[in-house]
Amino acid sequence: MNDEFKTSSYLQRICPWTGHWLSPSNLAPLVDMHQHSKLFLGLRRLICMQGPLPLLQRLALVPSMQEGQVRLVVVLSQLGDFDSLEYATALARVIPRLKESGIQLLAIAIGDASGADRFCDFTGFPRQSLQVDTEPYLHRELGLYQGLQISAGPWPALLLMCAGVGSSGTLAEVLRGYTGDHTAPALIEDEELVDFTPFPSISGSFFSRLGHGYLRPFELATIRLRNMVEVLTNWRTYVPCDDFLCQRGGTFLLDKDGCLLYEHRDRGILGFSETMGQPLAFLDPYL
Repeated sequence: MNDEFKTSSYLQRICPWTGHWLSPSNLAPLVDMHQHSKLFLGLRRLICMQGPLPLLQRLALVPSMQEGQVRLVVVLSQLGDFDSLEYATALARVIPRLKESGIQLLAIAIGDASGADRFCDFTGFPRQSLQVDTEPYLHRELGLYQGLQISAGPWPALLLMCAGVGSSGTLAEVLRGYTGDHTAPALIEDEELVDFTPFPSISGSFFSRLGHGYLRPFELATIRLRNMVEVLTNWRTYVPCDDFLCQRGGTFLLDKDGCLLYEHRDRGILGFSETMGQPLAFLDPYL
């Protein structure tokens, strides 16, 4: 299997009869229509790729995340990481739709209980759906990207990653936060007040002058600045230990039998999704 398919978010295999590339997600509707067909059920089993064993073992210990239901597992980096706050905020908005679709959600981050409490208060992410580890135990077992590793330590490595060194796509995503994105939705409502305590707040009506119905210039950068102020003013709550600043995370969507429907492994800062303009687009077929 070449590198293109090793890194593909949608895990695929070749159908031995047609030679076409198939995936669990695009075969599932056919299986639903032909649920009594041995051929289609056989194909479903053929291309099923089980979720990583360490992940399945971890989920077996969580009553709400055991087999028999579709499960979305988000392995976050540090609680105080840009990606963690931005991703959790996006997920919090679709919690009702996940519930309606029968998808169980669990996030696992690096941090401690007090940091998790504040993180959930700030992002709106449900506390009962967040677990924290003091070290990236699961990240290591899953082989997730540790980030740039240099002898100078985690802080210089983090700064280099913010500049795009050993962090694929970071600079382009930072730039998108300032230039805007006509393919992405607006994130700040006109009547919303963006709180930068202890700094002055910004009214959402400011961005309405730049347009409606898309991500306006400086809109995403403003949200990221708010997140940064929150973390830096509560640093040791969010980041009890600096050793794992560069550690990246990943996303795993499992079906009722533990087969992978979707997988994404972060390769850099602000890279928690293949489609950052629509970071939860991978869920569309299941919602």
